[in-house]
Amino acid sequence: MADSRHPSTTHLLRYFEWGHLPERLQGFSAPFAELANEIVEHLPDGPELTAGLRKLLEAKDCIVRAAVDQMRDEAGTREES
Repeated sequence: MADSRHPSTTHLLRYFEWGHLPERLQGFSAPFAELANEIVEHLPDGPELTAGLRKLLEAKDCIVRAAVDQMRDEAGTREES
């Protein structure tokens, strides 16, 4: 299916891959990937799909960064103890 999609759609979908992330971050990232793929299965290519995927990607990136910050804070707290 991805081969028949517009290049902007397939380009954005690759940024939802999460297998390379540490396990804890995978748990935050994976639901966004599932949602992105489900959306692409049900909607046609077009400017609104591209915009929606880009905004979903931005949201995913924010959540993953928040989780990274939390992990760093927790690691710092353990080091101080």
